[in-house]
Amino acid sequence: MYDLQERRARPRPPNVTIVGAGAIGGLLGAKLSQSAARISFLVRNRAYVNAIERNGLRIMPADGSKPIVARRLLVVDDAAALGPQDYVIIAVKAHHMGGVARTIGPLLGTSTTIVTMQNGIPWWYFHKFPGPLGGRRVEAVDPNGEIANALDPDRVLGCIAYPSAESLEPGVIRHVEGDRFPIGELDGSQSERATQFVELLTAAGFKSFLLDDVRSELWLKLWGNLSFNPISALTHGTLAGICRFPLTRDLVAKMMGEAQQVAEQLGVRFRHTIERRIAGAESVGDHTTSMLQDVQAGRELEIEALLGAVVELGRLTQTPTPHIDAVYACCKLLDKTMADREVAFRGVPRPPVANGRAAQRARPAVAAAAVPL
Repeated sequence: MYDLQERRARPRPPNVTIVGAGAIGGLLGAKLSQSAARISFLVRNRAYVNAIERNGLRIMPADGSKPIVARRLLVVDDAAALGPQDYVIIAVKAHHMGGVARTIGPLLGTSTTIVTMQNGIPWWYFHKFPGPLGGRRVEAVDPNGEIANALDPDRVLGCIAYPSAESLEPGVIRHVEGDRFPIGELDGSQSERATQFVELLTAAGFKSFLLDDVRSELWLKLWGNLSFNPISALTHGTLAGICRFPLTRDLVAKMMGEAQQVAEQLGVRFRHTIERRIAGAESVGDHTTSMLQDVQAGRELEIEALLGAVVELGRLTQTPTPHIDAVYACCKLLDKTMADREVAFRGVPRPPVANGRAAQRARPAVAAAAVPL
């Protein structure tokens, strides 16, 4: 059971373990390691453990400025090697949460706080939720209750990770843009543990602040994730490309509109308009979304937290979501196709056009090809 009184008695620098050393986990860890906190990583992939132990973590800013290199980091693949922590930051994708729940028990002491940074609707969404849906399990993301049974939701701080980054190779991360990590208690309270965590992030150079409504902030980011990510996975378009092509821009707006209707049925307040949210994504430029990166690498897609859960909440609130439903179905088939055929889909040069038109012959052409894993 979580014990807040024990936390208040601790004057020492906090012990922080980051679960996952990919784009967001690596970015966080590299910068937090320069703060007063004692940082460690729990990473299942041995290639990441070896690379970080050997070379440290290298953060490559997109503007070409000097890389940030963090060395002498503690990286393990077994939670028992670390013991109870003050904060456990879970920086893996939502569909890996079941595996995390089964393995991080040794990190959880009586006063350990869990900070979740997954995109989409989280497993804890209805914990401390007012109204008749309070305490309900989101079946799409925790169908058997495995996560909620292993991780006491009273431990949880919600966090929205806004930075855009990509893992170039184990231990090397390209930071595209953004530095915001807003934090919120699930009941909107202003707790000591949340305040301390905001201070940790701020000391590391991030922008962080306390939220009184973490779910509304979560939906603001989900607006983009549930539309741009799957559309990019299906079309291989970048953020700017999707926004500048009229048909996909219109599809994004329709999906966002359906999501907004669902969220507002649940009491969510949106502080931006749909057009402003789309314009913000367009301004990022020709960025490859994380879901498209997964398609190109042949990895399992993060579908349920971004789309399946919204479809589920639409049914619960009796709100139609036809455009989201259609994209969800297509993404599920894409994910199944990659798994069944054990392939990734990557952009490769296509053969020259045979009809003799000079303009088509002269223009470089790229197609998506299935590549065996």
